[in-house]
Amino acid sequence: MTRQLELPWKGPSEARGVPRCDEPPTAVRDDGSPGEELLLEAMLERRNMERALRRVEKNRGSPGIDGMTTEDLRPYLHEHWKAIRASLLDQTFRPQAVRLREIPKSSGNGTRRLGIPTVLDRLIQQALAQVLLPRFERSFSAFSYAYRPGRSQHDAVRQALSYVREGRRLAVDIDLESFFDRVNHDVLMGRLAKRIGDRRILRLIRRYLESGLMANGVVTESNRTSIYEMRGELKATQRLLSPEPGGD
Repeated sequence: MTRQLELPWKGPSEARGVPRCDEPPTAVRDDGSPGEELLLEAMLERRNMERALRRVEKNRGSPGIDGMTTEDLRPYLHEHWKAIRASLLDQTFRPQAVRLREIPKSSGNGTRRLGIPTVLDRLIQQALAQVLLPRFERSFSAFSYAYRPGRSQHDAVRQALSYVREGRRLAVDIDLESFFDRVNHDVLMGRLAKRIGDRRILRLIRRYLESGLMANGVVTESNRTSIYEMRGELKATQRLLSPEPGGD
């Protein structure tokens, strides 16, 4: 099979003309009033899934606990995507545990835990991030550069240099140690619920948060397991907890 293999992304809802993912549709109640957002359908829309798959394949990376590589993913989806899509829609989909790996810190002081999701979970996370990020992006600080489209650490350095030219002498680098290991999931989900109108998406995020870690063949179920520690594709949403003053 080639990389151009046509995949069965489309479901019955798209055949009936559900809007594309750039304009998430909204359900209509019996009385004609707007109901819950259909963000899950937008996430599963063909163009969004194709974009997510290309991103995961480009990023490559190590396999998760199931051993599946990014090269294996496309053929796997060709055979199993209809069932996976159905399980996402009926909310029976369960993420797999994350493979835990210890890597040396660049400072040389100790190690950092790296969580590696399966390539299928990375695909779902990437597709999810693509529909969620636009609604959070507008509340991010203008001086926030990490994990944002079109921004990088180079932009942060340029901003610091501009302060130097203005005559300022100090730059402070601050990091909250293990913040996303310790963040309260209930508080996090409460913040997300203020902006996400599809409860199915919230349940899916919660399942990723609680998917567990596998180390030495043993899965640890923990409510402290965080998608933000993972090498997953939802890293882009880290800044949602740090809106500009006056935001939500």
